[in-house]
Amino acid sequence: MSDERPPPDDWLTEDPFANPEDPAARERAERRAEREQKRREKAAKEAGEPPPPPQPPPAEPPKPKRTPEQEFWDEDPTPEPAPPKSEPAPAAAASPSKADAERAAEEGSRPAGNVGRTEKQARRDPPPPPPDPEPPTEQQPLPDQPAPSSTEPPSKGPVPQPVPVGADPTRPTTGEHLVPDPQAPTVRGQTSEEWATVPAARADALDEAFHEEGNPEMAGAARSGRRSGEGGGRRRGGILGAIARHPFLIVAVILLLVVLYLLAGLFQPFHGDGHGRVAVRIPKGASVSEVGDILEKRGVIEGPLIGLDASTLFQVRVTLAGKRSDLYAGKFTLQKDMSYGDAINALSKEPKASTKPGIGEVLVPPALSRSQVAQLMKEDGIRGNYMKASVKSKLLDPAEFGGKDAKNLEGFLFPDTYQVKVKEGVKGVVRRQLEAFKQNIKKVNMKFAKSKNLNVYDVVTIASMIEGEAAVPKERKLVASVIYNRLHEGMPLQIDATVRFATGNHQQPLSESELASDSPYNTYANSGLPAGPINSPALASIEAAAHPAKTDYLFYVVNPKGCNEHSFSATEEEFLADVAKYEKAREANGGNAPKSC
Repeated sequence: MSDERPPPDDWLTEDPFANPEDPAARERAERRAEREQKRREKAAKEAGEPPPPPQPPPAEPPKPKRTPEQEFWDEDPTPEPAPPKSEPAPAAAASPSKADAERAAEEGSRPAGNVGRTEKQARRDPPPPPPDPEPPTEQQPLPDQPAPSSTEPPSKGPVPQPVPVGADPTRPTTGEHLVPDPQAPTVRGQTSEEWATVPAARADALDEAFHEEGNPEMAGAARSGRRSGEGGGRRRGGILGAIARHPFLIVAVILLLVVLYLLAGLFQPFHGDGHGRVAVRIPKGASVSEVGDILEKRGVIEGPLIGLDASTLFQVRVTLAGKRSDLYAGKFTLQKDMSYGDAINALSKEPKASTKPGIGEVLVPPALSRSQVAQLMKEDGIRGNYMKASVKSKLLDPAEFGGKDAKNLEGFLFPDTYQVKVKEGVKGVVRRQLEAFKQNIKKVNMKFAKSKNLNVYDVVTIASMIEGEAAVPKERKLVASVIYNRLHEGMPLQIDATVRFATGNHQQPLSESELASDSPYNTYANSGLPAGPINSPALASIEAAAHPAKTDYLFYVVNPKGCNEHSFSATEEEFLADVAKYEKAREANGGNAPKSC
């Protein structure tokens, strides 16, 4: 690829928008020619060749002939300024002729910037357009020395010469510090050298910096689209810049997203159908909050991933639907992960008895002990003695799962909804429960529990305590981690559900005497696991007992503002602070357990 470039005249001629009479355009062309010449000399020097001859100076472009009409319309109505007085010639010089004197007077009256034009043309032609803006150099006036206007009369005194950057202001500027440019445009009151006074070192640096590819820094700025603001600051971009420029808009968008998230969690527009079968028993006289807790604990309803409780959203949805007084009590067969609307519709219909003759439907909820289930069987009219039927059975021996000292089938009576023949009575219910346990226990991986020297009977015992303590499904694994951590530290478990099982107090606050009762199931008075399971746990609690969460928690207490949730802590100081909050809320509620839902 050849490095030859057309001379400045060819550039001016080939460019259809270039004005041959514009001194600034010619000046730029000449500077390009100088830079090209320097590059050629540098390339020849590196190649070891003689330097190329300099380009011939460009010829003066021919002046276009003006028509009479142009001269008429371009005539300047302002009066012609008076010509400056010419200094007398030295006595030694010969006196000029009359024609030479007239010519000299005519040339002296021409304004600056109209070199090579007649006085008449200078008055009629419009002033040339201003030159294109270029990078600031020492050619331009200093900020505190503004350039004089072209309309002011010429200065009578000598024009001070600008001092190059880095030079001594007291030292006279000689020709070696200046780069005179005879072709540079001039303004009335200033000479051409004032606009071309550039230090030689500065001129060489500019020639090297502004190569044929342009200034790389300027090119990068043009690509990125950044520009400096007033005072040299930059306009911030990205997310932080958008927030700084539109803070109220960002806040409004965040609030809108939060509202949409709450509405989506409440009305569940994209929620699918439930799956599986879940036996649910709604007690008579249960409040809406209690119904929501039962549904959440059984896995019928689930809350969003972050910050919302399924029971609370269920209560809000029931209130918005106007069905707080339309929910029925009784036994229901629902599905897991139902939408709030489907669960409300199912509970708003009176439960129907089995249509098959001689077949009864029996619901056994989780977290109930044998004595509590026996009471339900009595209320439902199931024949037989459930307590006696659930002591032992040929279908299942607790010793096979590690319960050598088990005195009954507590913990192995799997909770669910069963259809049994009326004539079978409670024996048929116990048989269905044991068969369901043997089927579901196969789904649980006991590898981690066995690594901690725990057998299936121990896991079922831990699961029964989780079922009695965790009112919210997401806390099952956390409660399990507390039990594992306290067993590892040799600390008493101190779980209230075991004392309630031992004393039969399932509703009222535990007294000091009950907490100190002498029972193998009292985990306040005894270390380690209780003597056996305290209820029939669901499959989710058994899985949590087999695979607890990995935490450092050693304590938990009811959170008065958590809607049946607990506050977990790893130190005794944190635990005592949580207990103080609970006691304060309990006193505010008249000595009863605080209600946060």
